[in-house]
This record gives sequence, structure tokens and C-alpha cells, in this order.
Amino acid sequence: MFKIFPIKSGIGGVQGFFCDGVNVGMRDGVDGDVAFIRSSSLCDVSALFTTNKFQAAPLQHYNQYAKDFQTDFLLINAKNANAMTGTKGIKDINMIFNNLTQIKTTNPIMSSTGVIGYRLNVDKVSSAFDKFDFDAKNSNKCARSIMTTDKFQKDMSVEVELEDGKSFKISAICKGAGMINPAMATMLCFIVTDADIPKSDMDELLLDATESSFNRISVDGDTSTNDTIMLLANKQSGNYHKEAFKIALKEITFNLAMMIIKDGEGSTKVVSFEVKGAKSQEDAIKASRALSNSLLVKTALFGEDPNWGRIASTIGASGIDCDDSLLTIHYDNLLIYSDECRELGKEAEDKAYKIMKQDSFKVICDLGLGDYSYLNYGCDLSYEYVKINAEYRT
Repeated sequence: MFKIFPIKSGIGGVQGFFCDGVNVGMRDGVDGDVAFIRSSSLCDVSALFTTNKFQAAPLQHYNQYAKDFQTDFLLINAKNANAMTGTKGIKDINMIFNNLTQIKTTNPIMSSTGVIGYRLNVDKVSSAFDKFDFDAKNSNKCARSIMTTDKFQKDMSVEVELEDGKSFKISAICKGAGMINPAMATMLCFIVTDADIPKSDMDELLLDATESSFNRISVDGDTSTNDTIMLLANKQSGNYHKEAFKIALKEITFNLAMMIIKDGEGSTKVVSFEVKGAKSQEDAIKASRALSNSLLVKTALFGEDPNWGRIASTIGASGIDCDDSLLTIHYDNLLIYSDECRELGKEAEDKAYKIMKQDSFKVICDLGLGDYSYLNYGCDLSYEYVKINAEYRT
């Protein structure tokens, strides 16, 4: 009925979209620190933001617009979060957009990432407007300009070909490696499409895709003040298919989420935590997220120590209904704990150790109490994570 296949053209390959990234001196090195995404026609926009109560100035600025507003311009900066800056942070955004005289924009949006607690340098950020090529399609520059502690750029684009031969495209960039927690969005992600998608479908499908991707990952259990996922649709292709768009969007967001986990600050392995046999869905979610957030579990993963006690104690501490006589724990297909097998023999421990040396594996915990399950994704916690965050401002 339809086909979905990856394309390499990036945001610039989506009809009517342009992007670029430049360096204005906030970041050392060759990568940019200010980027834009713009459309040649107005876009419907759907967005989800952090659950952190101290939302950054760009989020507050966004929420000042009328419900269901349209936009044609998004500005993104790295190195400074413009968070905890009060009303002055919002005024700084307005001043920056007042300085944008090179092109005409409608309801411009800003997004920021970086250090919390410092006001933006309005003149420095505004200097990007003289450096941008507003007709450029520099997807790589745009993607790299929004990175902070990321080791690599994160982007993905697909084309959806419908049964009648017509098509539409979806492209996304995101950044994230630290302060990643399944509490809504947990990073910056910008998705653009030329699909003729209704606004109501945008809201529905973006939430659905986020719940099965970005809301299931944890690097360190911390939730930023700036976390944003945004979908912009200029509808210029004139084509749309709801089921195809839903599947394609989920594919994009899931793959980007896995890139974030792989790039987790100092991480060396990606681990999925499946909790099944729970008495309720709430219990399954709570236990799975607790496992992906636990510092003791994460450090055991880094040390490649098959200590099931940390898994079991984290489940018990999560506050869910559980019974140690019914619980089973597997690493991939290897049983490492059950009521009949409470101590690891040397053979089982050697097998568990080999599994834990892999770049990725699965921890499966069956509570034996019901029919509910949930799958979350996490990574280990290494010495490098401490080093990166201890030196974050330097």
C-alpha cells in the first residue's frame, strides 16, 4: 500500500525547507553554534516540552503565541540554555528576532541548549543573521550546530511513496547525550515534513511517536529545562496518508532515540529493560524506568558485573507489587535469578559475563503477577560521564 525508504538529503531535501549553521564564537572548533530552519510557506507546528517546572525562556516564548499558530522560522543556539533567566530571557529572544531584518518571518520560534543560568549574548547570536545563507540546504551544518556534548550528529530522513506513486518526505535532527530521562522529550528534536497532514493528526502522532521512543530512554535520569520535540509541516507536497506517516514518524523517532542512548555521555553499551508479568501497566512502567535510571544498575553494567541483586533491589525499591518467589531475571536468554536458582554458579556467571561484554543486550524481569509489560532503554555509567559533567562549564 505504501513504501518507506531512507534518503540522505536531510532537512534540505524536504520540499520548501532551508537550513544552515554558523559559528558566532560561542563554541570553539569548526562546528557552528547557531542554526536555523525555515520554510518558504507557513507551517503548522506541534510541540512537546519538558516536564521540568523551570521551563527555559524559549519554551515560555513559544507558549506566548496563540493556540494553533503557524510559523516559518526556527532559530537554534548551542552553548547557552537561556534557562532560569526570568522575563529578561524572553525579552532577549524578542530583541534577537527584532534584529532579523535580512528576511521576513512570521511568529519565529527559538530553541536553546547549553549552560543554565546565563543570559544570551544578543549581539553575538544576532551576528549569525549576517553569516547565514537563508537559501541554503546545509543539513549537516544545521545538525552539527545544535550539538553540545554529543560525539556525533543525529539525523534521519525518509521518503514515503504511496500506492498511486505520489510521495512526501519527513526529516529530523536531534541532539542529546546527557540529562536524558523518560519524562517527555528529554532532548532537542526538530522534525520537518512536506506532507499535507492535518494539525490534529500532528498532535496525535507526535505524542504517540514520542511515547514509544524518547519517553523510553534514560542516560542519567535527569530532566533538562529545555527539552523539546517539534514537528513542522508546510504541506507543500499535497500528499498524505495517516498510517504511513505514523509508521514513518515512529521509525524516525525510535532510531534517533537509540542514537542518543548510544551517544550517552561516557556510555559503552546500550541495554533494554523489559519488565513483564506486572499486576498493572503503571507497575510495569515504574519498574522498567527505575531500572534504566538506577545508578547502581548503570555502574554494574559498566563494570560488566552480573550482580542480579542490583536488578532485584531496584525493582523492590520502585514501590510496585512484587514477590521474590515469583520473580525471574534473564540477561538475554540466560536465566540468572529465580526462586529455584538464587545463587549464580560459575558456569552461569561466566555466561552472564560474556553477555555483559556485548555492546547491547536485554535485561528481562518477569514479575509473575499479571499480564502487563513495558520496555525502556538505558546505558551504563562510566568514569567519562563524571569527567564530562564535572568539567561541563570549562
